[in-house]
Amino acid sequence: MKRKIVPALFLGLALFGLIMLLSACDSADSSSELSPQTGAGGSMARFAITGNTLYIVSKQSLEVYNITDGGNPAKSVKKDMSVGIETIFPYQNNLFIGANDGMYIYNNSNPNNPVFLSKFTHVQSCDPVVVQGKYAYVTLRNGVVCRPGNLLSSLDVVDVSDPTNPMLVNSQAMDSPYGLGVSGNKLFVCEGEKGFRVMDISNPALPVNKQFFQDIPSYDVIVRNKHLIVTGQKGLFQYQFDDAGSFQLLSKIPVL
Repeated sequence: MKRKIVPALFLGLALFGLIMLLSACDSADSSSELSPQTGAGGSMARFAITGNTLYIVSKQSLEVYNITDGGNPAKSVKKDMSVGIETIFPYQNNLFIGANDGMYIYNNSNPNNPVFLSKFTHVQSCDPVVVQGKYAYVTLRNGVVCRPGNLLSSLDVVDVSDPTNPMLVNSQAMDSPYGLGVSGNKLFVCEGEKGFRVMDISNPALPVNKQFFQDIPSYDVIVRNKHLIVTGQKGLFQYQFDDAGSFQLLSKIPVL
């Protein structure tokens, strides 16, 4: 997918995300549930870590590495997929992979050898996915190679309680959605140069718009506890938020 983002920002976000992933891995409790999401990455991430396993998606494959010895990653398996693989989001015992032609779901109960469960072909776009509870949230954006024509940009909600049979439960129009993040009853949606949207998901199947910050250009977001790390054309910004809807800027790294 072609995106108008400063190349240096991509590199900086990748390095920053990798540092967060690896540091989280080092501090993880060895008694954690099987295959929890160890690292904190954005919804546009091409790599993810669960436990001692690193997952990397290329344009047409999923590669799995054992990183028990972090200095010597060992490739476990490579899964060939269709062309246009874009993003990966691990949640509990599943991997949710965004692609040009749909959303793929793999079971990673055996972390070194994920098993294909299903493909949700309604999602015909190259934009990302995040998951919480029984629902996946997917942004679809008009005006890109994998979503041509006059189709509307939208936010789709998919019931993934049965990962072998994902089902669309809601779809609503959006302005220009890119990356997104979820935490508790809040869904954060990046709208590119148009701003940053906060939605209430007290009813998880029906997101409701609550706040729209037009002065925060945003392309992707990492959510961790009550903190947001937002990337956009102007740089990388860190915010703190509370349940009442208050947002406080903590720091910023501008991109010139």
